Amino acid sequence: MRSNPKKAINQMSEKTPLTKRRLKTKPTLTLLIVLFLGNLFWFILWLIPDGERTPKSDGGDELVATVDGEEITRQQWLAAMESLYGKETLQTLVNKAVMEKAAEEYDIEVTEEEINLDIALMRTAQDSTDTSFQQLDEEQLRQKVRAQLILEKVLTKDVVLKEKDIEKYYEENRSLYNIPTTYRTSIIVVQSKEDAESVRKELKDGSNFSVLARERSLDSSSASLGGDIGYVNADQTNIDSTIADAVKSLDEKEISDPFVMSDGRYGIVYLEEIKEGGSFTFDDVKGHIKRELAIEQLPTSVSPEAFWNEFNVTWFYGDL
Repeated sequence: MRSNPKKAINQMSEKTPLTKRRLKTKPTLTLLIVLFLGNLFWFILWLIPDGERTPKSDGGDELVATVDGEEITRQQWLAAMESLYGKETLQTLVNKAVMEKAAEEYDIEVTEEEINLDIALMRTAQDSTDTSFQQLDEEQLRQKVRAQLILEKVLTKDVVLKEKDIEKYYEENRSLYNIPTTYRTSIIVVQSKEDAESVRKELKDGSNFSVLARERSLDSSSASLGGDIGYVNADQTNIDSTIADAVKSLDEKEISDPFVMSDGRYGIVYLEEIKEGGSFTFDDVKGHIKRELAIEQLPTSVSPEAFWNEFNVTWFYGDL
């Protein structure tokens, strides 16, 4: 018999109540997403056929770059990446496997509808520090949300709640489940009208929006992501309202004309995707609300690592 997941929970001493946890705190999912990028980077590197690189010799002495005649070998390259990403990447893989084992052990099911709901809520609640949507494609994001849902369901499976408390939460937070239409948007911000017209001409001549955003945009946080600012909607208060106004008039894959932003600078936006809004009924979100209320009774610092002993995890780096 496996031990009850509450065993792992009880080993954590400090308990702090949470409120609206999904919308206000997403540290576990964000961490998993960041770690997944390292894993994806490694995977792509290993997929590169040997014939597409210029070999110097077999094995680790393969030449991958030269700098003024000084050689950098494949072995040096991989060693540097392992030093930067190795531990975190392996931890991500282990945690994903642990959560899938937990789902099997405790008969946990995660539906596509539950994943859709969580992603819709995340799009609506996205803030300027959340780069989840910029760094993952749809399938990768769904995988991460699935892992998070498994964790939450395992942790809360034995928590009993009254139906009237769930209904009360829904009534008090009904607006959270009225999801507005959101627009996956990228932006280039420049100082003057002349700069904006120059950028727009380059785009019309075939320049790539993402590349140009990195080169020309004054908004450093989005420029580093190729201009991507995630999903925006008309109700957001953490973005310039002129951005939402500009993007609403576009079709998917369309680039706007330059427009004046609230601070006097000029913006050009690219609309990648439109996600239509909608309302969720009580039956749609009952399971979600139950988890929200149940999680309020649990410690704040619960992660997949709490289950490593239960599923006999060993790894290259020894004890976690």
